[in-house]
Amino acid sequence: MNDSTNTERPSAAAGTAAMPEVVDRAAWQARIDALRIIEKAHTREGDAIAAARRRLPAVEVDATATLIGPNGRVTLLDAFEGRQQLLAYYHMWFNGEPAAEQCEGCTFVTSQVRELSYLHARDITYAVLCWGPYDESARYREFMGYDVPWYSVAESADILRAGRPLNLFMLVSYLRQGDKVFETYWTTGRGVEVVTPTLGLLDMTVYGRQEPWENSPAGWPQPDPSWRENGRPTAQWPRIEAGRSDNLSPARR
Repeated sequence: MNDSTNTERPSAAAGTAAMPEVVDRAAWQARIDALRIIEKAHTREGDAIAAARRRLPAVEVDATATLIGPNGRVTLLDAFEGRQQLLAYYHMWFNGEPAAEQCEGCTFVTSQVRELSYLHARDITYAVLCWGPYDESARYREFMGYDVPWYSVAESADILRAGRPLNLFMLVSYLRQGDKVFETYWTTGRGVEVVTPTLGLLDMTVYGRQEPWENSPAGWPQPDPSWRENGRPTAQWPRIEAGRSDNLSPARR
């Protein structure tokens, strides 16, 4: 597919967009000072949650669970790349579907994880574990230009999901002790927002994420973005415009 349709959402004309109340700088600063108290409480509560997370027990998982990577079959233990911890993002996959029909949420998340050296400096490996077959999903990785480690867990899906829903997107923290592997934490839904800095940046703007569930003033734009533009995940468009092939079939053009 090579649709060159313009993907930009039209902006409101200057002077017609919804506006917050306009006040003088002293009044504005007073409101920010009041908000800062709430922000600091939120930060401290986040610290307390992280402290509780560090005190969770662990559960042993099968360190020999099979993953498929660029060099064929490896184990979950191998995915640590010798480090003590592994953060794994489980990427949803729709077998046999074209790139345009793959998960816009997982594309949104994975497109934002780039620099891993800071994790490596803390003895942590980050990898994407895709529920789909390796060859097909690896072609998606190539199309998107992802450079994080990528594996298929299709052969060990039942072992690794451990009763959780099939094809669930989730972030899992693993710990290695010798040749044993333990799961220490997992989250899904909005818990995965930690790896999507775009959402934090949107939260800093006056219009926020522009989603209907948000508590915003009347008249604020809320076009209900689904992280999909003109029929495909938004992050695919720069790759299409750069001339990359999104053909996921074995007989690639």
